[in-house]
Amino acid sequence: MEAVLTAAVALLDEAGESALTFRALAARLGTGVGTIYWYVSNKDELFDRATDHAIGGILTAVEGQPGSDDPIADLRVMAVTLFDAIVDRPWLTAYFMRNTDVQGHSLRLYEKIGQQTLRLDLTPRQRFHAVSAIVGVVVGTAADLGAEIPQELLDGHVDREEFLGRYAATWRSLDAAEFPFVHQIADEFAGHDDREQFLAALELTLAGLRLQAGT
Repeated sequence: MEAVLTAAVALLDEAGESALTFRALAARLGTGVGTIYWYVSNKDELFDRATDHAIGGILTAVEGQPGSDDPIADLRVMAVTLFDAIVDRPWLTAYFMRNTDVQGHSLRLYEKIGQQTLRLDLTPRQRFHAVSAIVGVVVGTAADLGAEIPQELLDGHVDREEFLGRYAATWRSLDAAEFPFVHQIADEFAGHDDREQFLAALELTLAGLRLQAGT
């Protein structure tokens, strides 16, 4: 199973979800397609287990991080670790926590994050909402960054600055009385850094949690 999942993750890393087929996986392993069915019953299970295999590395990294006296600071470190890993492997966003019956690493990572909220004065519902919000910010933002890149960017016909600049220029041309917010943030949008934007969203989420917990 270890060899099967390692090869599956490698295919996903190389070319995304479309690259992971039973035929391609069998060829990578130098075996027949029928052999794969000894380990997984269908493609959905293969994707779920491959995702969990990759999450195992993230869990190891999180478990190896030193804790602090501040659970919210520890939550920040965990969230950033998960975000950076998913940005490197955008295919994870579609399958993370999709089936915890087979995704033991994912469930343990979720538990590890949730345990930090046990250190705060919150109700069970507040803890559930807090962890859902943090995971949502991490996975949602990473999924957005991993969305299909426009072909003109892939081809190198335009760079990111020029691509974003087009939209910013359009926004600046709009009626300022009708779109005052868009006018004000057009320059910020044109030169924004995606990771910085994620960190800002995470800080807003954690600041709300800190207020709710009264710390």
